[in-house]
Amino acid sequence: MEKRYLGNSGIEVSPIGFGAWAIGGWQWGGADRRDALNALHACLDLGITTIDTAPVYGFGYSEKLVGEAIKGKREKFQILTKFGLRWDTDRGEYFFNTEDEKGNALEIRKYASRHSIMRECDESLKRLGIDYIDLYQIHWPDKTTPIAESMEAVIRLMEQGKIRAAGVSNYSVEQMLEASGTVSLASNQLPYSMVRRDIEKDIVPWCTDNNCAIIAYSPLQRGLLSGKITPDYPFNPGDSRPETPYFRINNIIRTNIFLDKIKPLALEKNIKLSQLVLQWTISQPGITLALSGGRNPAQVKENAGALAVSLTGEEMTFINNEIDKLNLDLQP
Repeated sequence: MEKRYLGNSGIEVSPIGFGAWAIGGWQWGGADRRDALNALHACLDLGITTIDTAPVYGFGYSEKLVGEAIKGKREKFQILTKFGLRWDTDRGEYFFNTEDEKGNALEIRKYASRHSIMRECDESLKRLGIDYIDLYQIHWPDKTTPIAESMEAVIRLMEQGKIRAAGVSNYSVEQMLEASGTVSLASNQLPYSMVRRDIEKDIVPWCTDNNCAIIAYSPLQRGLLSGKITPDYPFNPGDSRPETPYFRINNIIRTNIFLDKIKPLALEKNIKLSQLVLQWTISQPGITLALSGGRNPAQVKENAGALAVSLTGEEMTFINNEIDKLNLDLQP
């Protein structure tokens, strides 16, 4: 499988990575442990060597599953995880309220102080069962902690050999500029999909000019672009997707009309619609890799299949023209 460099870090990653949010269960209506482990085991066989997780995904559960799956073959993977979202403190910036898998109320806070980061890293290493993390990313900006303080802690972790490279997630250009004044940024992880392209205005150009990778998350817009979501789709209890603007009934209908227009291209190439969407994503200028989750081996195999095809310039133009006609109502 093709490999790409993660910005200026020297770390090689697979163009499609495994996003381990869904297997944590949280906000996805639960997850089956055996299926999740089998999905992770399937990654290596299919050439997906990059795995992205975070402590908050299942409140440690996702990291533990990843650690169990890569045991004995750690050197074959690039492990990406995050810090800065805490559910066990009253410090930092309030983010939102949620519940754990047992229905216990939790308050998620953005907190990225020096002490908190050092502690979080050790906890992640323990859950993952590894000695170092390839890419360590701040999950969301924390307005209560100076960016320089957070990045200085990351440098310290690099000096200690606990992480190989520093990344950010959900950072603006202004925040990247400030962070890069302290540490060399390998990447920025951001939401990006056919229906969410706002980063093309400023973040993509900045990252391209500064050799900073872009890791696209939710390239299928949490399943909306798979073609499997209908207006009467039966979401599981605890699934947060119906609460987001993209999953309003009128937007589901409009998105499916768009998907029907590009579906013939997928059929012509003998691939699934989701594979076409993923290939479009990793073919976009500035996008280094796209993260796509999988709850079972079949879904991982489907994701990996996107790498077996390519899109011509004419085909990319056709898709982009159809996207431009798509008018979703994303008002709060």
